Amino acid sequence: MAASRRDRIDNRRHFLIPIAGNDSRACLRKPQSRGATNARSGAGHHRDLSRHHSIQSFHHVLPCYIPKPKLFLIDALSAWPCGRCRAYRSQRTEPAVIKPASPRRTSDKFEKRRQVILDAAAILINRNGVRGLTFVEVAEAIGMNTTSITYYFRKKELLAAAAIEETISIFDEMTREAEQEPDSVSRVSRLLRMRLDHSAAIRRGERPTVAVLGDLRALEEPARERLIRWYSDITRRVAGYFGPLDDRQLFLRRMAAAQVLLDVIHWMRAWLPTYSLHDFDHIHASLMDLMTNGFSPAGTAWKPTVDLPMQGEEDSHSAYLRAATLLLNARGYRGASVDEIAAQLNLSKGSFYHHLDSKDDLVLKCFTRSYERVSAAQDHAATLPGTWRDRLNQAVSDLLAIQFDARFPLLRTTAMQALPPEMRADAITDATRMANSFAVMLWQGVADGSLRPVNPDIASHCLLALVNSAYDFHQWAHAMPSTERAMEIYASTLAFGLFDDRQG
Repeated sequence: MAASRRDRIDNRRHFLIPIAGNDSRACLRKPQSRGATNARSGAGHHRDLSRHHSIQSFHHVLPCYIPKPKLFLIDALSAWPCGRCRAYRSQRTEPAVIKPASPRRTSDKFEKRRQVILDAAAILINRNGVRGLTFVEVAEAIGMNTTSITYYFRKKELLAAAAIEETISIFDEMTREAEQEPDSVSRVSRLLRMRLDHSAAIRRGERPTVAVLGDLRALEEPARERLIRWYSDITRRVAGYFGPLDDRQLFLRRMAAAQVLLDVIHWMRAWLPTYSLHDFDHIHASLMDLMTNGFSPAGTAWKPTVDLPMQGEEDSHSAYLRAATLLLNARGYRGASVDEIAAQLNLSKGSFYHHLDSKDDLVLKCFTRSYERVSAAQDHAATLPGTWRDRLNQAVSDLLAIQFDARFPLLRTTAMQALPPEMRADAITDATRMANSFAVMLWQGVADGSLRPVNPDIASHCLLALVNSAYDFHQWAHAMPSTERAMEIYASTLAFGLFDDRQG
């Protein structure tokens, strides 16, 4: 080998190749500086491994020949160090090039598997609520083990937050797309159409199920605050569908319209499954008729008697239900602990279990109490003189008074998501009965001519969504000139339509 031959290792590409041979000796190359020369002869270049320079890493000493076929890292572009090695070069098999996985391909695989986990989590959240989500059930649903799932989501709370975040992201995209329509009516129509199309795609198996937002308040921080703030931004965007938000009074009115519209859309999950896909066009038309014209004829007025609730004496059982309802509405099932409920009433945890068997029992009793209060308002209104429009308006007014008062509101229907399936069925039955009572009033009003011929079944669920969402807007009501004015503005979103002058 020529003495001027340079042996160096640089940053050129390396790959793995098999080298075959029978010699027990190995040829090693020690890196030299760029300007240095190798003065060793070809014969002196081969030496026993034990006397060669110490091997520190593949970047310092590279074996180019070994006795048995193996894969070793060699410099594919460097010169062979000696004639013996050059001879064996011709004997080697085709290089088995091992390339690193494409970052894009690896990323796609990761995202695909992550999406499978999220889809399974969404189904389980809808079935069991956030508190019922477990890695074990997710793993069983998709044929993975729990350890593999922790590679994607370290804790189940992070998985739950990611599933709900995906729902908000989809809704964010819908509201942005609808925002591009030229006028208010077209924007609302487009948003409702996309909501129906999304549900239809899920039912046909073209899109995965998404997690409902009912347990948004049950998430852990910081995800809870971040996602609630994101959803608030969406609400403000939808309020902009109805016009500029510069004026304070117009802002308040248009925020009310957005709040009602969004809650109507979310509550569709409760009644839309009872309709066939071929009915969705009719549902869209019925919703747009209600949102545009309301259930009251043009030229009529909103004049129910405002009867604000009075705070009287309450027994310990009612006090527990009130405290629990407030905490459940504010924090969701997960955030409302028995300790906190008892602490608000200056009572011990033991005294809680004296009145109630479990936390689930408490939530169900809160639903039952809310159902009783709604039924009482509907029954009272049905006995009043006047038209059925007057009676319906009075029932809605009485329920809004409870919600805007906020001291003992109705339990949000979203809390039913956290109940065990056997208890949830009772809560859903109560909610259906409340909607059916509104439907009867609407049917009667259409019959006596005091109400427009809206679809009573769909309009009744929209009214239930309006009442349900009002508690979240009790601070909005306090910003209005009076409670009476707040109730009129809020109720008129469905009584006269989202685009009525009362909405700005």
